Amino acid sequence: MLSDINDFLPSSLVVASIAAVFLWATVGLIRSIFIATKKSRARNKPSKTGTFPKRPAREPGTWVPSDFKRPIPPPYPDWSVQTTKPLPYRPHNYGPKYSITMGLRRMPWDEWIELDNQYLYFHDEKTRRIADLDRIVARTEPQALEAAYELLEEFSDYLSQRYPSLFKRTPVGIDNLLTGERFNIVERPLKQDPMQMASRLIQDDFALLLEKPDGQYYLSAGAIVMPGLWNLDERMGMPLSQIHIDHGKVPGFKEKLEKGVMSLFRRIQPDSPVQRNTWYVQGLDAVDEREFAKGAGEKNMTVENFHYRTERQTVRRLPRSGAVAFLFRTYIVPVTELAEEPYVPGRLASAIRSWDDGTAYYKGRHTFDNVLLDYLDGKQAAQVANGLDPTKEDEVRAYPY
Repeated sequence: MLSDINDFLPSSLVVASIAAVFLWATVGLIRSIFIATKKSRARNKPSKTGTFPKRPAREPGTWVPSDFKRPIPPPYPDWSVQTTKPLPYRPHNYGPKYSITMGLRRMPWDEWIELDNQYLYFHDEKTRRIADLDRIVARTEPQALEAAYELLEEFSDYLSQRYPSLFKRTPVGIDNLLTGERFNIVERPLKQDPMQMASRLIQDDFALLLEKPDGQYYLSAGAIVMPGLWNLDERMGMPLSQIHIDHGKVPGFKEKLEKGVMSLFRRIQPDSPVQRNTWYVQGLDAVDEREFAKGAGEKNMTVENFHYRTERQTVRRLPRSGAVAFLFRTYIVPVTELAEEPYVPGRLASAIRSWDDGTAYYKGRHTFDNVLLDYLDGKQAAQVANGLDPTKEDEVRAYPY
């Protein structure tokens, strides 16, 4: 049991890594949305998943409820809680130049929430941690209550449509057909904080951000349960700028990025969700970064200790409340398993070598580069010796998967 929040505060290295993850998400979204907007206007026709419209004329901190209705997703083909494996995201690209803007793509509505055969593990871990830590890991501030209710309703509708073998929509909420849980989401007050209830439905962690009259977006509700080190309790109520500057210690954010981040969040519309992936290497097989923090500084680590950690992140605006919902799902793969995939070890080694000094620090390269890079080089050489043609990679595996 975790009885004291101070027992699992992360090391500076791990804090920097998570700050970088959130920063890369926002920076990549900013530039890519601007590019996508320009192209969409030039074509004067919508894409498959919507367009990025011109920023609406409204006063900061105000939102007129939209009549947008999320498209109903089809049931996930042949989905099974026993056999559907996690999607193999591999969002690292070749050097020599590392770019933090790569990876943004529009989000088809049938990809908003991804569930797989790790569902029960995530569900049970979230349930246990919420019981142990309560509001430290998942809660709603009073001003965000309506947005939290809206997100819970969105989850209930979407999950029963996309995963009908796991969830059933009811007149008062949603039933989990695997665990036997029945969630009443219409009674007031709810029996549990809406963010804690919502967290038990999906594998992602998530945050709700509300805009105030100063134009800043404030962390006002969320469930940051699985990563553990992205401490919701410390950051609740903070604007994004303060999260990045005071807690994330992100260099240059105030001078170079703050204005763009604010513009990004103001531009996102209910019909224009986006998604991207981030990645780094960690020293233990732990979705919970409290465990990662314990192992990050260990000496004499072998390649078997290292794991490839990737996050899939989605950003969308809720139509009724105008809140921005930021969801992120963590995937962990042993490096020794990852390196067996064709082309992947060479691309990963090239990506790691392409980092500049600042990126290398954020991603903790000094903890693994001597051991890991030699190993990846050897695996790539072995693949080529066995007939792999590096020039054919684009025909076999397209970035970023």
